[in-house]
Amino acid sequence: MPAAIPVDAGVGVDAAQATGADVSNLNDAGTLNGIHKRVNGVNGVNGLNVVTGVNGRADTWPNNGNTRPSSRSSSNGTVNGTTGTFVADPHSALDHEAGGPRSRPFAHIRTWADDPKTTTFPRISKPMELMRRAYDCVVIGSGYGGGVAAARMARAGKHVCLLERGKERWPGEFPSGTGDALDQLHYSGQIVPPWLPKKVVHGGDPTGMYHLIFGNGQNALVGNGLGGTSLINANVFLEADESVLKFEQWPKEIREKEGCLNEYYKKVAEVLEPEEYPHDWPKLPKLELLKRQAEYLNMSEKFRRVKQTTRFRNGPNSCGVEMSASASTGQDPTGLNDGSKTSTLVTYLADAWNWGADMFCESEVRYITESPDGEGYLVYFAWHGGNRGHFKANFHEDLMWVHAKEAVFLGAGAIGTTEILLRSKQMGLKMSDRVGQNMSGNGDMLAFGYNTDYEVNAMGKQFPSPYHPIGPCITGIIDNRKGHDNPLDGYVIEEGTIPGALAPFMQALLELMPGRVEETGESLVESVKANLARAGSFFLGPYFRKGAIEKTQVYLIMSHDSNQAYLTLKEDKPVLEFIGVGRSDHVKFLNRVLEKATRAVGGTFVQNPFYSLLGQQQITVHPIGGACMADSGATGVTNHAGAVFKGDGTEVHDGLIVTDGAAIPVSLGANPFATIAALAERSLDLYAKNYADNHKDKSELIISTEKNDVLDLFGAPKHPKYRQKRRLERQLEQLRPEENEEEDGIYHAHKSIASARRMKDGGFGFTEVMSGHIHRLHNNDDGNFKDNIDDYELAARTAKSLCETARFFLSVQAFNTRSVVNDPRHSANLTGTFSCPTLEGSPFMVRRGNFNLFLVDTKAPGTRNLTYDFDMNGTNGRRLHFHGYKVVDSSVALSPMQFWRSTSTLYVTITERGPRRSREPSDEEDFCLKGKVVAQGIMRIQPRDFLSEMLTLAPTGSSIFGKLKSVANFMTFFTRKSMSLFLAPLTPLQYPSQTYSGFVNPTTRDKSYKITARDGVTTSLYVWEPTNKTVATRNLFMVPGASVDHQIFALPTIRLNAVNYFRRAGYRVFVTVHRIGVLMEAQNHWTTFDARLDLRACLELIRKEYPTYEDSRGESDKQRHKPDPVYTIAHCMGSVAFATGLLDGTIPASWIKGVTCSQVFMNPIWNCINLIKILALPIPADRLYRLFAGNWFSCSTGKNDSYVQKALNELLRFMPDERKEICNNATCHRISLVFARCWNHHNLNEATHRQIDRFFGGVNMTLLHLLMKQGFDKHVMSNGPLYERLDTPENIRKLKGIPFLLFVGGDNAVLSPESTERTYEILTDTFGGSQNGSIQYRRRVVPDYGHLDCWMGRNAWKDVYPFVLEEIDRVVRGPEYKFTRFDDDFQKLIDSGELLVQ
Repeated sequence: MPAAIPVDAGVGVDAAQATGADVSNLNDAGTLNGIHKRVNGVNGVNGLNVVTGVNGRADTWPNNGNTRPSSRSSSNGTVNGTTGTFVADPHSALDHEAGGPRSRPFAHIRTWADDPKTTTFPRISKPMELMRRAYDCVVIGSGYGGGVAAARMARAGKHVCLLERGKERWPGEFPSGTGDALDQLHYSGQIVPPWLPKKVVHGGDPTGMYHLIFGNGQNALVGNGLGGTSLINANVFLEADESVLKFEQWPKEIREKEGCLNEYYKKVAEVLEPEEYPHDWPKLPKLELLKRQAEYLNMSEKFRRVKQTTRFRNGPNSCGVEMSASASTGQDPTGLNDGSKTSTLVTYLADAWNWGADMFCESEVRYITESPDGEGYLVYFAWHGGNRGHFKANFHEDLMWVHAKEAVFLGAGAIGTTEILLRSKQMGLKMSDRVGQNMSGNGDMLAFGYNTDYEVNAMGKQFPSPYHPIGPCITGIIDNRKGHDNPLDGYVIEEGTIPGALAPFMQALLELMPGRVEETGESLVESVKANLARAGSFFLGPYFRKGAIEKTQVYLIMSHDSNQAYLTLKEDKPVLEFIGVGRSDHVKFLNRVLEKATRAVGGTFVQNPFYSLLGQQQITVHPIGGACMADSGATGVTNHAGAVFKGDGTEVHDGLIVTDGAAIPVSLGANPFATIAALAERSLDLYAKNYADNHKDKSELIISTEKNDVLDLFGAPKHPKYRQKRRLERQLEQLRPEENEEEDGIYHAHKSIASARRMKDGGFGFTEVMSGHIHRLHNNDDGNFKDNIDDYELAARTAKSLCETARFFLSVQAFNTRSVVNDPRHSANLTGTFSCPTLEGSPFMVRRGNFNLFLVDTKAPGTRNLTYDFDMNGTNGRRLHFHGYKVVDSSVALSPMQFWRSTSTLYVTITERGPRRSREPSDEEDFCLKGKVVAQGIMRIQPRDFLSEMLTLAPTGSSIFGKLKSVANFMTFFTRKSMSLFLAPLTPLQYPSQTYSGFVNPTTRDKSYKITARDGVTTSLYVWEPTNKTVATRNLFMVPGASVDHQIFALPTIRLNAVNYFRRAGYRVFVTVHRIGVLMEAQNHWTTFDARLDLRACLELIRKEYPTYEDSRGESDKQRHKPDPVYTIAHCMGSVAFATGLLDGTIPASWIKGVTCSQVFMNPIWNCINLIKILALPIPADRLYRLFAGNWFSCSTGKNDSYVQKALNELLRFMPDERKEICNNATCHRISLVFARCWNHHNLNEATHRQIDRFFGGVNMTLLHLLMKQGFDKHVMSNGPLYERLDTPENIRKLKGIPFLLFVGGDNAVLSPESTERTYEILTDTFGGSQNGSIQYRRRVVPDYGHLDCWMGRNAWKDVYPFVLEEIDRVVRGPEYKFTRFDDDFQKLIDSGELLVQ
């Protein structure tokens, strides 16, 4: 028990508070009453019932900073009170009550959860999604060297990126049991037992806390995690002996300047606050036993308690992080969960975080190269996030990178830093050939004094008894470094603990270990006692107090070895070769010392397992060297400041600095972390002082010494380099466009991540590798984007023939599954790399890309895309944009193989990246390709990579339930979307929507007319004035087909429709809605023959109200001559109606300037499916329908339609068609029933197809009967009952002099291409092919188009309209006329590429 604090009547209020007493009840006389503070389960303070009187007032009690508010007393000094004294020591008055040793560890971390499994821990590292392309400084590793570098550079105002291989863990998250510890073990190196051949091994979790490195002669154990080895070391703060710093291996700047590290040791001590184990805390058996052994070895004067970076009081540390007093668990080697370990995590790294450094975990740095632009370095690393390690073939090949513009500080540990430098040298970075040599194990030796006569209590325990504490790992040493003729003979002996994770194995290990040195000369009684102790441990467990294990002393020796080790890369893995590890005579001498110390206390001396089992090998926890300091590159790797030599001379790489144990050239004979940290402080100090000399702007680098307030690690840092929205907006005004976009992207990504964490939303992630062939377009290529499968396949074939390979290695992370499922964009983040050697700048880094899962393809109905859109930065600074999509459409229906092909094939376009506006992530933006296309091709998932991808799928969440819920939501969503496509023919029908969507182009008419034909029927005529006033206005008359209206030409769901197109070419556009279109009149048995009257009436109005004349005529001529004839475009049955009017003379041929006939003119010939309706059924389809459903067939329908109509709708889903044309739109099915399929589905966008009912009316059976008869007889005719043929030779001669353009869709399923072919032949046979030297008749077949999609297709503006306009201009304006570019909003859409993604 700690000694009780003396109680005197003169104790003041502050002193009472310092003892932990309850001071809430003070009477007027100043008496302190009612103290019932319970500490350690005992009333009072430290076991005493205390009721005292107080003389004096609280606010007059001196509080000069010398009073230590702690439960323990100390011999450090006393402070006089009014009438008495109390014991105090010099600690900050901000410290809080420690309460002495406790029954369990309590990390000082704010949390609102009682369950430790759901406890919230701080996270000062950042997700990889928030990494920037470039930083001023990159720090590799987070141990003492890396921590110092990160903190000092952040305080100097630099933008700092820290890369750590391990994960971020805080007290409460470290392993405590055997299973947890084994899960955190990573091993590598070369196992060399004498009876087996050498074998390079590698296994375990690469980001695990414990990294065991096998070597030849000596093995090493180091720590991984944010904090490095400081998370698992023994905390011993021991300065190197001055004689060691004078060894000739040191650079002269150190060896010749005595005390050169003193100021830096002081700096480190100010941060880490080392102190001895308190004398007033419970005695520790292991410490007392070491003291006894020192006496037996005649070294009493060399025994002492050692300073250590363990906290023995509550309160904030020097950097402002709240910490707790030690619970004396002895668990230091596996990580302390009690919050008392002053690691770099809670000091230097927390300080760096507070000053704006960005830290990223699970980042294994592989090598460093000079930046291609000559500015700084590129640091290549393998990111272990996203379970990327499952892709073993890609993990260390497709590396990520970050640009260090000014400096790289290597603090990855002696082995890690040396490995990086060795690999960097292989990759072309110039440096000394001495890299990897002169490594040392620091003379470390591990041994055991098994089953002594004394209780040792050295087995770590998660919850030790407060009355029987184990203590910190090392609390005392026998320091025998001085007084030797040869300083290399000096050594330090330390006692230690065995963590609880190893406790179950210790007895078997110590009992069965070969080479044990048993005690001799034991009496029978002593032998029986020893055997009983062994049996007690065997049967009652390692914590049996009288057992052999609880009587085992642990020894750790620091001495000097020969520094003859070296590190090499075998199979690209680091392998240690320790030659002459222990200066064998010296090792034997030290073993004899330990044997003597063990015999003196009645124990059995046991060597460490590696020494006994692997041929006298040692294990070190303090590897040093490999990039040793020296005077030049001929004898070392770095200079006295840690800067890496460029070769054998003294020239160094500017800003490439080693700050960890790799730079130490000799074994220290002491625990090295204090020296490592001091050397790092010195290197950073020198870097700052020399900064102005090494940089063009000559600015000074000043490291701030401002003290931190108490840090809220759950909040925001006080000195962020990049901050909230208001500050961001101010910064954006001063940045370059690419920096502006990066800041904006990081801000919104951070906001999304923070929101998910705050709401404890579950997410999911997976990693994907795709490879293929992408063809680079050269300068002589046109660079135009062609978004069709054939062009992608052509590019891929070309790339394959040229060996233009490409691959990406991307991790997909959704932070909020709920958002992904419910957001229409179904978006997640992409992070990783894209490699394509033919593109300069490869490999490209991908940060904050967009992955959209089953995104509705607005370009094609019934299609879902898996899209990949991201900007990527090349190593040479080049910025490109990657756009890729997988097409999952109706072709996958009921076809597993096609489903696999669709979901594993990515169509890729890479463009030059131009600046774009900042945007919120929620903005629905089509990623249009605005830059020049530089490459195209196809990438695919290989089956083996798909299997690996399945293994990477992992949920995220704050609890097991949250993760399960996230998985369930994602899998439900994925399955539902997949099955809706795979089972498309069986999914519910899509009925007309009640709301408008996707109306992006409301083409408002300028004027409308009601037209009355000579038979009294009223129809409509709509007028649009030209938007191009630079050319003479000409009239253009457009006639839609049956069951449709003007909207097929003025379609609001595409950005550039036919009316827009012709208006911008200088034409006044007239579109009629005739009696067989979408009018109520259409139900009154009107036919195409009747509709000719409406067309004549429209032409009469046009000629009367909007006459145009030849430009060459004068004003008087215009009054005398008739108006110019009108050019006409007629589609389908509108064209048939127009043909009947011209052929029977209703429409005078002199009124017509020329005709473009879409799909048909005077020879309608049905395609196969329509002929089946006529010939295959017992009675014609029109009569059959009239019999069951009446005279009118509506193309539209609804959920509340009649049972007959709904039954018909369900039946129509099985109407035969090509697999790729399957859809579940009920209106589309009905249109196909009456007319056959009117389009290739991929030519319509989603908005058009979804709302097709808004553009179609219906058909009466009289019209349908006439259409069927005309199509069967292959010519136009009048109404029944005569059905008089109209395409007679006499009538055809009326068409003389009228130029015709006939075109048809190559995939037209309504009318056969023979329809236009026959008309073309008749016209050419009748009138010849040309007139006045000009071709009069032209015919075109439009490939990959059907029927109506020639006008309503999303790309008709570039595939159909241009050749139609060319013909109109030729006829109307003359053969010499060529339409020139007209700069309007539509031209901007064309130039930007936005029309390609509509």
